[in-house]
Amino acid sequence: MKVLTRFFDKIVQRYLPDAFLFAIILTFVVYLLGFIFTDSGPIQMVEHWGTGFWDLLAFAMQMSLVVVTGYILASAPIIKKILAKLSTLAKTPAQAVMLVTFVAILACLINYGFGLVVGALFAIHVSRRVPAVDYRILIASAYSGMLVWHGGFSGSVPLTIATPGHFLEESISTIPVVETLFSPFNLFVVIILVITLPIFNRFLLKSSESQNVTNSSALKAPEEEDDTVPVNPKTPAEKLENSQVVSLIIGIMGLVFIVFHFITNGFDLNINIVNFVFLFLGILLHQTPRRFLDTVTQGVKNAGGIIIQFPFYAGIMGMMVASGLSEQISMWFISFATDYTLPFFSFISAGIVNFFVPSGGGQWAVQGPIMIQAALEIGADTAKTAMAVAWGDAWTNMIQPFWALPALAIAGLKVRDIMGFCVMILLFSFVPITLGLFLF
Repeated sequence: MKVLTRFFDKIVQRYLPDAFLFAIILTFVVYLLGFIFTDSGPIQMVEHWGTGFWDLLAFAMQMSLVVVTGYILASAPIIKKILAKLSTLAKTPAQAVMLVTFVAILACLINYGFGLVVGALFAIHVSRRVPAVDYRILIASAYSGMLVWHGGFSGSVPLTIATPGHFLEESISTIPVVETLFSPFNLFVVIILVITLPIFNRFLLKSSESQNVTNSSALKAPEEEDDTVPVNPKTPAEKLENSQVVSLIIGIMGLVFIVFHFITNGFDLNINIVNFVFLFLGILLHQTPRRFLDTVTQGVKNAGGIIIQFPFYAGIMGMMVASGLSEQISMWFISFATDYTLPFFSFISAGIVNFFVPSGGGQWAVQGPIMIQAALEIGADTAKTAMAVAWGDAWTNMIQPFWALPALAIAGLKVRDIMGFCVMILLFSFVPITLGLFLF
């Protein structure tokens, strides 16, 4: 394990480019594959790319707000105190890594956006408490919580097929979450990862000890900013900006809607409501509009990479779908699958497609009809096949920088700083997921 950890870390540090360049390289790869293996010509592939380029604008805005609103909330004095208090549970580097991993997993099971932000922010607090810990592994541990997101309460696939009117309802009706999220297969994988992943990351830390990685000692958590600057408003405008009444009124309006949402829709913790909760709690906890806006200015700096890279992934998705390349990948795996092995091959194919279509909902729209039709034709379990696609999507998130962007932005790191460790997490997680697929 020590040899492998050092090998992947060294390779990634040396050869993996910045996340933006990674997206451009993927663009070239998909363009060439589509031109070679599909009927689309070179001009058509460019057309597919350009047509799909802006298809993720709404999602890009959502993820940008995940980073900004998460930063706003976590920067509130009372939240800082809570995270700092919780971080005192870690006394040693090993305890720090295990605690961050455990908290990140639980947060991602609740909601992936919530987990991404909370995991990274909590890792920063723990790093300040235990400065001897390898900061890169701490952030990689926080990001490893994303392994379980598609088996949790915000999983796109299980929630989609449980919703009346979904696009595959005519062929499989609706499949309740008791057959997906609460199936023996899903519970087995989630429970095993909750127990073993913190332990594995602890050994990952041990394997990386005494490594001589260039500038690794310079990678530290961002310094905590002083937000105790006294304010003495003089003009009417300044008094309004520093009015607690304004924040209180708009904050209460937001809380009323949040309560109404959960009463009306149940525990529907989608990305929009998570952002809404973060935003209005942040307004209330910062007490005045001026303090809130000053924090927004700092938080927006973390969202730059997300804003510029999401359109490139939308273009990649456009080429994959419009050219039929994603369908060809799925059909190749189906061609030699049986009713017993189809879920496993669905998992593998979903992991590959996720490199190029790194969106759970978008990937299900591409792969869902193909895999479900195959399951119906050969008599495979449709619910398990659907969850296999979900886990394939979550699995290769470990080596797809797309979802790491929010955590890296908050942590102040580059993708190459954590990806070598994430490769090891990917290899490890293959075992419990595969066992679950074949045992249940």
